[in-house]
Amino acid sequence: MPCERTRSIIQARKFLQELSQDVSLPESIRWQAKHLLRHYPSRREMLLAGQVEERPTEGTHFQPVFSSSIEE
Repeated sequence: MPCERTRSIIQARKFLQELSQDVSLPESIRWQAKHLLRHYPSRREMLLAGQVEERPTEGTHFQPVFSSSIEE
């Protein structure tokens, strides 16, 4: 469901942030997490994408991929 997909992406960002700051991990893992975060969408960007997709547009026949809410 769109809200679950959106929530998963938001949680994955948080996980990558935690990995990038965990000094008990090898530097290569922390670097990789930081590198992935450079272009990873923020919570705000994900919820905005959901808002855009939820707006009906003439001629659009697809279901939203993301949601403007992570609540069910």
